[in-house]
Amino acid sequence: MDIRVRHQPEQHRFAAVHEDDVVGVAGYERRDGVVVLTHTVVERAVEGKGVGSALARTALDAARADGLQVVPVCPFMNAWIRRHAEYADLVVEPPTD
Repeated sequence: MDIRVRHQPEQHRFAAVHEDDVVGVAGYERRDGVVVLTHTVVERAVEGKGVGSALARTALDAARADGLQVVPVCPFMNAWIRRHAEYADLVVEPPTD
């Protein structure tokens, strides 16, 4: 399956696109110098085909490239990072108010 992930900063998300259809999104918020990964949604028709992984990898690579750390409040992102130790260094505790 050919998946392209596009950063859509105006919508605070990364969108996974197959052909011309958005088949998944990873939402985020930037606050206090970190990227808070808030939610990930993948269309049922493409679950298990690497869409979530493509979203996670792209979002985390973008954070690294921008010198930012992440707070994975999204259960999918949190679990994905635990399975991919090469991204563990990006994780920080949520900032306290």
